[in-house]
Amino acid sequence: MPGSVSADTEAQWRSLSGIPLLAGLPDDQLRTLWTDSLARDWPAGDALRNAGDPASHLVLLLRGRVAATAATRSGRVVRFGEWSGPCALDKVAVIDGHGHTATFTALTPCSIRTLPRDRFLAAIDDVPSVRGHVLRVLAGQARSQQEKLTATATMPAEARLAAWLLNEAASDAGGSVRLPGTQQVLADLLGVTRVTVNRALSRLRRDGLIEFDRRTVTVLAPELLALRTHG
Repeated sequence: MPGSVSADTEAQWRSLSGIPLLAGLPDDQLRTLWTDSLARDWPAGDALRNAGDPASHLVLLLRGRVAATAATRSGRVVRFGEWSGPCALDKVAVIDGHGHTATFTALTPCSIRTLPRDRFLAAIDDVPSVRGHVLRVLAGQARSQQEKLTATATMPAEARLAAWLLNEAASDAGGSVRLPGTQQVLADLLGVTRVTVNRALSRLRRDGLIEFDRRTVTVLAPELLALRTHG
């Protein structure tokens, strides 16, 4: 029926408003950006973008989960974090026109849309209120990232692990946390060594706060685990 097609089409372009960076755009611009962007699905394990590649498009992650990594000069892989859709990836790289700041790898099957950089910048320039919104979003995310870096640099490894587990377990009623790959991947995410992560997990299990196998951690005593976040 024509009415249902129209409703489906509106639901599609309106889904862009769920992306914090685009939440301030009026409906007509959301429709335009949807038309100007291209859809693509990515399987788990594939890189959506590689560090240093030209940031010619804004990647709009509609569904799925990705991880951002980069290699140091010594060859060590550093994991910056994970993001779940809906969100916009590597916005700063698109705005400043330089290469992508990290390699973004799909942890789950992902659905994305890619918006040409000039179309995104034009949308910001056309509406002053939208420009202000984008600046506030970027400033808030920069502040949050700075706080995370400060915590990573000052918190003991066990406190970092406890905080991460509590944050991840908050979205699961049973308190289960799916590890982001191997213990080495988790170590990179927390900024510690794999041996340190293994020892911290073992201590928390020994104390009855968690249980874990190779891929999943179950939080058994969240209140007591929260005490461990204070280092």
